[in-house]
Amino acid sequence: MTTLLVASTGGHLKQLHRLHRRLTGVEGPFRWATFDTPQSRSLLEGETVEFVRFVGGRDPLNLLRNTPAANRMVRDADVQTVVSTGSSMALPFFALARARRLDCHYIESAARSDGPSVTGRAMSRIPGVLLYCQYPGWAGGRWNYRGSVFDSFTAEGQGDEAPETLARVVVTLGTYRGYGFLRLVERLLEVLPPDAEVLWQTGDTDASGLGIDGHYAIPERELIDAMREADVVVAHAGVGTALAALEVGKCPVLVPRRLAHGEHVDDHQTQIAQELARRGLSVSVEADALTRDDLLDAAGRSVGTLAADPPLRTGLP
Repeated sequence: MTTLLVASTGGHLKQLHRLHRRLTGVEGPFRWATFDTPQSRSLLEGETVEFVRFVGGRDPLNLLRNTPAANRMVRDADVQTVVSTGSSMALPFFALARARRLDCHYIESAARSDGPSVTGRAMSRIPGVLLYCQYPGWAGGRWNYRGSVFDSFTAEGQGDEAPETLARVVVTLGTYRGYGFLRLVERLLEVLPPDAEVLWQTGDTDASGLGIDGHYAIPERELIDAMREADVVVAHAGVGTALAALEVGKCPVLVPRRLAHGEHVDDHQTQIAQELARRGLSVSVEADALTRDDLLDAAGRSVGTLAADPPLRTGLP
């Protein structure tokens, strides 16, 4: 029987890609439903994928437009289980799947350290959906804590080998549509060494006139290779970007986007930054406070990966 894996691109897709083979009681073959982006095509190369219409934050119209595709996929006789890490694009899949009494598992994003997202709260209203959080502090009721996507990583070097300068830098701001992060670009131009080789993945940030060669989106493999070779990775505090850096042993500098500056729909990126800093897996700092010392500190740290990913048990307690 087939398991349908549903996630928005970015951090949601990156988490599900890492987590789906850790889930006990959930088996393949697997099919994917997500958006068509350079990240999804690169990350899911060789997988069975169906691309659906993009759904942004607070985007009910496109959510409804995906309902026919969701209905067709969950009606496939082979599909027995649906799993998602969000976000709102998963809602029609879960509502229709539960109407057919399929098994449904919703894993709240590691971005949510103090309670469920808007999508998570909506999922909790669908009878029969099994709900999981990635922080023990708010588990309870229908929400079960079974572990986190970050449990696979360990803090190793902690600044003991900080370089004197930076030769190669990767800056990645994600590809969330409709929201730029110009504050971080402008601050980096003030603190980066003038002779550093910088790869800029700028997404929807309009960096025209700043004298940089920005790329809207970079394929996953190319970005990972660049991170591996970089002295330091500087990123918005998105889960997907953080995971990409951790996977290649980098301790990233994470800078949260802020709602007050129109950089995201809310301030959840502060939760990601705080959690990874607490684990020793990042250097986390506000855009306006970023210094060259922060970059050098992160460049002197390293991250390890466990030999075997810890399993996540599904089902009721």
